[in-house]
Amino acid sequence: MKSGSNLEKILCSGKFAVTAELGPPRGAERSIIEKKAEMLKGYGDAFNITDCQTAVVRMSSIAAGRIVIDAGVEPIIQMTCRDRNRIAIQSDLLGAAALGAKNVLCLTGDHQKFGDHPMAKGVFDIDSIQLIQIVKALRDEKQFQCGQELKAEEPRFFIGAAENPFADPFKYRAVRLAKKIRAGADFIQTQIIYNVKKFKEWMKMVTDMGLHEKAYILAGVAPLKSKGMAKHMKNNVPGMDVPDEVMDRMTAAAEAKKGKEEGIKICLEVIEQVREIKGVAGVHIMAVEWEEAVPEIVKQAGLHPRPSTEN
Repeated sequence: MKSGSNLEKILCSGKFAVTAELGPPRGAERSIIEKKAEMLKGYGDAFNITDCQTAVVRMSSIAAGRIVIDAGVEPIIQMTCRDRNRIAIQSDLLGAAALGAKNVLCLTGDHQKFGDHPMAKGVFDIDSIQLIQIVKALRDEKQFQCGQELKAEEPRFFIGAAENPFADPFKYRAVRLAKKIRAGADFIQTQIIYNVKKFKEWMKMVTDMGLHEKAYILAGVAPLKSKGMAKHMKNNVPGMDVPDEVMDRMTAAAEAKKGKEEGIKICLEVIEQVREIKGVAGVHIMAVEWEEAVPEIVKQAGLHPRPSTEN
């Protein structure tokens, strides 16, 4: 065990894993986190605590992660390179570990121009691959990025990374994944999948390279709330692949005033399909600002109750 986290134990045991997102609030209300944790408890093996997602100011992912731990739920602390240099990142990693975090997801981060402070100065001192290397060096070599020895207790993290199978140039996406795994990623969460056929092509490249044997791959899925959300993802989210068939289904559902129901149905269909693909070790459910949909999706997908890792 690299971290001893619940997520690591689930994946190492060969069980199909489920992770989901838990977004911190745009305020200091601890109760909001506690309510979300209570609602999601038992419907996933660990939950991503987003780090100022879409470059919008929210409660610290590390602080929210500690609240989640207190509520009996395991967090995956997201950490982006947008807002911190390597000094602050390593400081936060030590702090997160001291507060009980065992999983970390390394991200470059959404550019600040897309958020609520577009004039903010982006740091981007390092990128996500370098961040993965830093976390691995702290854990496995007890060494700071500058090369100095970490003489105190090291942070024991299960290291995660994100990957987008649909971004261009497509033929290099598996190669890029290999770089993250070589840097030290233990598990991968992918971009949201609506085009299962293209995802299968990517997974074929991944398995041909043997990458599924070096890191656990969790397929990203998300329920669409409405025709408008589907249209936004198709036209405005870089690297998102929403087929016309999905758009047609969401358009018809909107006319019948059943957008949410159809969105969940599509999500369940994707889960069923990706479970059959070689190399997929689990799913990551991204119900953005719609966490209440997660328990329903997990139950309908036949993924509840979650397996226990307790002796």
